[in-house]
Amino acid sequence: MSYTREQIEAAMKAKGYKYFENGDFNINIIGVRNSATGTKVTNVFDDHLTLSYKEGGEWKFKIWPATTDPGTKGVKEFHNAAGVARLVPGQYSGSHHVGLHQGKYEALKQKANVKVYRDANKDMNYDESKIQEGIFGINIHKAGADSTYVENWSEGCQVFKKSADFDAFMVICKKAAALGGNSFTYTLIESKDIK
Repeated sequence: MSYTREQIEAAMKAKGYKYFENGDFNINIIGVRNSATGTKVTNVFDDHLTLSYKEGGEWKFKIWPATTDPGTKGVKEFHNAAGVARLVPGQYSGSHHVGLHQGKYEALKQKANVKVYRDANKDMNYDESKIQEGIFGINIHKAGADSTYVENWSEGCQVFKKSADFDAFMVICKKAAALGGNSFTYTLIESKDIK
């Protein structure tokens, strides 16, 4: 499945979310969770991360395979007593900045509160009844060179399938940080929101 920038913009505006249109490199970082799988743990990169921004007054749009959901290992071997985290769809203003992921490499690191579902029963279906809000290290980072399975690449993080895609994403984010400040809004929508 692929989407156009116009479809993403329309979905954002239909939900009443901010969609940044003024100035160069005022980036819109938008994740699209695959609604077709419901609450089933698929353990594959069946979601997308998108980037919409202007450069020289012209719109640019990127879309990459990713996961917005924890994988099988994350669901079964989580490291938080409340259960594995799964980001609640929504717009999180100023939620991320360029920083070190687990102290290892530059990624987009959570710096403001987000909401997550917590699932502790390991039944391979995501629970959506318990919500926590806070800073939980819900970063935007990469898996391997071209990972097949999510496993524990995500325990709530938004994760690129391919490291090369992530590298291209970070080049744009760092340019945006240099031009407009190191603070980014992340929005998670669902594929069913896109017409």
